[in-house]
Amino acid sequence: QVQLVESGAGLVQAGGSLRLSCAASGSTYRINAMAWYRQAPGKQRDMVATITSGGSTNYADSVKGRFTISRNNANNTVDLQMNSLKPEDTAVYYCKAQTKYAMGLYDYWGQGTQVTVSS
Repeated sequence: QVQLVESGAGLVQAGGSLRLSCAASGSTYRINAMAWYRQAPGKQRDMVATITSGGSTNYADSVKGRFTISRNNANNTVDLQMNSLKPEDTAVYYCKAQTKYAMGLYDYWGQGTQVTVSS
């Protein structure tokens, strides 16, 4: 199993910055891609950014140019640097790790961390 713990929750004014971190433990050798998702009240959980074990990244259109995902494979951490934050970025942010088993792929999720952007 893999355990994920997010940190970096906060309240920030529009235009400000926050950095989220996610630390993985357990069977980390099984981890392939890692990602950040977010879920606003009353809305579905959406992908924000992904990063493969090789460092290839992908971003939601709404955060391109403002957010940066990075990964440290040695420390089993993935960070999300969020700049130029907007009120619509307010959500609970979740870290996800995709793991590989003999029977296929399995996703693990963190508990979530709240980001609130005031206007």
